[in-house]
Amino acid sequence: MNTLTDLSNPPSADTAKADSAPFFIRGKLVEGSDSIQRSRDLGVNFATPKLDLDAIVHPRTELPPLLNVKTSEIIDFLVEAGQSMASGKNPYVEACIDRMAKVSLAPRKMVEFQMTNASEYLNKQVLTEVLEQNFPNPKALDEWVPHTDHQGRRSFIRAYAPRLVHVLPGNSPGMGIRSIAQSALVKSVSLFKMPSADPFSTVAFLRTMADIDANHPVIQSMSAVYWRGGDDAVERVLYRPQYFDKLVAWGGGDAINNVMKYIGPGFQLVSFDPKTSISMVGKEVFASAETIAEAAELNARDVSILGQEACVSSRFTFLEASPEDGDRYAGALAERLRIDRMDEGTPRPLDRELKEQIDVLRMMDDDYGVFGKSDGRGIAIRSDEPVDFHPLRKTSNVVCVPNLKEAMKYVNVATQTVGVYPFNRMPELRDHLASGGAQRIVRLGEAGPSAIGNPHDAMYPLHRFVHWMANEDGCVGE
Repeated sequence: MNTLTDLSNPPSADTAKADSAPFFIRGKLVEGSDSIQRSRDLGVNFATPKLDLDAIVHPRTELPPLLNVKTSEIIDFLVEAGQSMASGKNPYVEACIDRMAKVSLAPRKMVEFQMTNASEYLNKQVLTEVLEQNFPNPKALDEWVPHTDHQGRRSFIRAYAPRLVHVLPGNSPGMGIRSIAQSALVKSVSLFKMPSADPFSTVAFLRTMADIDANHPVIQSMSAVYWRGGDDAVERVLYRPQYFDKLVAWGGGDAINNVMKYIGPGFQLVSFDPKTSISMVGKEVFASAETIAEAAELNARDVSILGQEACVSSRFTFLEASPEDGDRYAGALAERLRIDRMDEGTPRPLDRELKEQIDVLRMMDDDYGVFGKSDGRGIAIRSDEPVDFHPLRKTSNVVCVPNLKEAMKYVNVATQTVGVYPFNRMPELRDHLASGGAQRIVRLGEAGPSAIGNPHDAMYPLHRFVHWMANEDGCVGE
């Protein structure tokens, strides 16, 4: 493999104005301003060092550093790192917050909340439960587990440490720490490709861990770098089965489609595709003014998650109602959306195209009801069919249906989380939702927090990450 000496964006006079986004490569911080990059969402410059492809590939002739480290020891190290991150005096996290606030669509207060709470995942009980949910027998991560079938054939099975490339999402810095932890639990050699909307947080987390022990096998197993997504000069070299087993990709449709062209024999894709989440509210909501207020508050919580940037954020609310009752509910929902919540901060305004689309609907009052203002603080649109644009910035489309079963025609494999009200209607809907392709059903208002270790996007991720290896050793008694 030849070292890549330069990226497509050479340094310029903008270097002095750009924040530094260093790399972290197997225990070492790599700094430099060899290339000026531009963030996807806000067009803010940041500077990165030269990308050395040789340095970020762990040769297959070398065993993975974590292979023979007990998972209990890995968990202890992750927990210690989490305590350091949560101390409130972590210089890497603090610097990261300042830099991320410049490139992220999320307001600074929300960035700060996400960064300071990301370490909650590094909890011993959480990590242990994740392992136990993902693996029927977690011992397979630590040793070759013996098995004898009904014919007397003897085997040894191991969940072998994989080699992974992670294409991280840009809408949640907490996903960086989760990806680090999950990679450590499966003992993988991991390369984290950071997004332009967050080229800082993953390095901040790894630097915190390196301060505890830069030579720890967890640290020696991981690298975090940035290159522009779709850069063929980098990806056609890295995305090969001789270097990595699987590509773990988060992102929008364009990002997933880009990596698909590299997938082939020996190089698999574990994809967390772009998803849309919805809410379903039954006619019972109109029992009283109190039930309307209750449901509207719960609905607003689900819409507002991470400023409606996350996949779990509700975008469409299917409501059993006439247009007149739909207007009552949409008005109540808009009021609750416009309340400032603890972790939000000052929201960014709607982009011009979205604002214009909503303003056009406001003038079509025979077919639509629009409640709230197009200022990014919250708006609800009542309609008979889903709008033909993607709701963002605390925008909820309330779609009136004669009954919730009628809403199933709008459910598909891109539907992730479905929040239901009243809660006792979940059992009657869940089989239909699963048949349509949805992956998770929750009580309305609980789209954000998820049960520890549950499937994500219809799979157990850690179980998919590992390289399942069998050693067959003949029949017992031979």
